[in-house]
Amino acid sequence: MHRHLGIPAAALAATLALGTLTACGGDSSDSGSGGKVKIMVGGLDKVIYMPAMLTQKLGYFQDEGVDVELLTEPAGVQATTSLVSGDVQGVVGFYDHTLDLQVKGKQVESVVQFSHASGEVEVVSNKAAAGITSPKDFKGKKLGVTGLGSSTDFLTKYLAVNDGVQTEEFTSVAVGAGQTFISALQQGSIDGGMTTDPTVAQILDKKLGKVLIDMRTPEGSKAALGGPYPSSSLYMNTDWVNGHKETVQKLANAFVKTLRWMSTHSPEEIAAKMPADYAQGGKELYAQSIRSTLPMFTTDGVMPADGPETVERVLKAFNPNLQNATVDLSKTFTTEFVKKAG
Repeated sequence: MHRHLGIPAAALAATLALGTLTACGGDSSDSGSGGKVKIMVGGLDKVIYMPAMLTQKLGYFQDEGVDVELLTEPAGVQATTSLVSGDVQGVVGFYDHTLDLQVKGKQVESVVQFSHASGEVEVVSNKAAAGITSPKDFKGKKLGVTGLGSSTDFLTKYLAVNDGVQTEEFTSVAVGAGQTFISALQQGSIDGGMTTDPTVAQILDKKLGKVLIDMRTPEGSKAALGGPYPSSSLYMNTDWVNGHKETVQKLANAFVKTLRWMSTHSPEEIAAKMPADYAQGGKELYAQSIRSTLPMFTTDGVMPADGPETVERVLKAFNPNLQNATVDLSKTFTTEFVKKAG
């Protein structure tokens, strides 16, 4: 439903430019000090990726003297396509794509780690709730994910396999997030699915479904996935990072400042800084969705200890590309920039 992979990434980025926030001026051939940096976000209005828009709104990119253009995509897998094709310099998406890309011969690294929990929630429709009490009941079900090959798809497969259900025994359905996910749940085209806030808060508020597995806190993530699960991050091509260290440092400075700001402000104060149209279920519900998701965020942008190992174990449980591959985890992230930030 939301698979744009057949569209050339350049055309895709152009199409998405309508939803873009941009500062004027700048040059796409970034010299390392000036120039525009394009960042594709796997859903700008998702609370798990909130630091991207919040950094823009707080003026921290501007303070650092870096001209950032934010683009948006409904699923992280398409954001990754834009990065690999060179249409954007960075992605705000799930760290797990860096491992997946490495075994495909692409060297990409997380430079700012926003989170130490997945931030995802497996919800089930009221109609299906009686028959789905754990992932062992996924057999024969239709489960919503943002996109095929996305992190929600990865995590759904892991939960199933970990509970004895093979990936071919259920159907992943690409339904995006927000209203498209909610409609699919309402219409019964999915029995449940994996999504994030503010979609979760809206589903619960409208009494359309129930929470089956909550991975918005480090504790919930650890219970479901067996350890800290670094998810939302800023990741970039390693070659680009090495060639533009000054610019990457400015981005890291801005994002770490935002993560610290988030840790010292209330959900209501954070919500007030965000675009009004992100609060589709109303201001109170939006603030509640931020409150539910805040525990997933780091305060310093540093990769959590043992986080990469958890991600590798999760991916190897079901992903044939990774099962027999050797992943050099040290090349999937760097703390060089966040350690210098602030």
